[in-house]
Amino acid sequence: MAAALAATITPIPASALDSDWNYTYSNPAYEGFGKPTSIEPVQVVETTETGNINRSKDSAFIPPLFGSYSADTKGTGELLTPNISGVPPMAIGTGSGVFTAPGTAAQVPGGGTAAGVSPSGIPASGGAGGAAFPPPASANVSFSYSENKFTLPDGLYESDNSIGRLEIPSLKLSVKVYETESLQSLAKGAGHFKSTSCWDGNVGICGHNRGVTNHFGKIHTLEKGDTVKYTTKLGTRTYQVVSVTKIEETDFSNLERTSDNRITLITCVNDQPAKRWCVQAVEK
Repeated sequence: MAAALAATITPIPASALDSDWNYTYSNPAYEGFGKPTSIEPVQVVETTETGNINRSKDSAFIPPLFGSYSADTKGTGELLTPNISGVPPMAIGTGSGVFTAPGTAAQVPGGGTAAGVSPSGIPASGGAGGAAFPPPASANVSFSYSENKFTLPDGLYESDNSIGRLEIPSLKLSVKVYETESLQSLAKGAGHFKSTSCWDGNVGICGHNRGVTNHFGKIHTLEKGDTVKYTTKLGTRTYQVVSVTKIEETDFSNLERTSDNRITLITCVNDQPAKRWCVQAVEK
């Protein structure tokens, strides 16, 4: 059987492949190729954009927490690395922060210009004092703001985790304030709205109006001129009540950042779940 199969197989000479079988390859027409489905346009950066513009992490901001009261507010957030020397903090949402150092012209982060400062806010080459940006760590840097004050809770925590004490003499109220408006905070005392400042500017505080921790049950009885005191490790501030209003539970406009120092107290309204009492007091 093996001999019979071997006899029937006739090998093809290599010369036959070369002479009788012709293989021809040619490039297909351009239309034969698939056309690209996504072409990204090339963006050409103008030469004025290629200077010493700070795009590193020390100019980045951490966005507010999802669902927080400032999550949808333009320009809010916290500096990613606020401790890096020479990087001025911003007056959030305004661009009004001003950065100055000895022998240099003012730098306006919001895009304004000053002597020796380019339109991008970076000191121009050969500007006043020939200052470099950022300044050296040894520079005596000062910061000033015109509005939207804000203080973080860093360094304000007491041994019991409270960050301050609220006192309202006319209500004989004295209660500790804890960070965040969570149920855990309100079970111990009053809660600080995390989206608001802890000292400078607008300090937002909330509390229960019934139950065992009924600290804010009578704030709606306050009158204009009544005194409110707030104490933290940074000192004690005395405020004077300017308004007592009933607002919608979805109205957070009273917690926005302000240029003046004020305190905003919020609690529920009995039998009106869609309403809130809001008391605002401004520093004397």
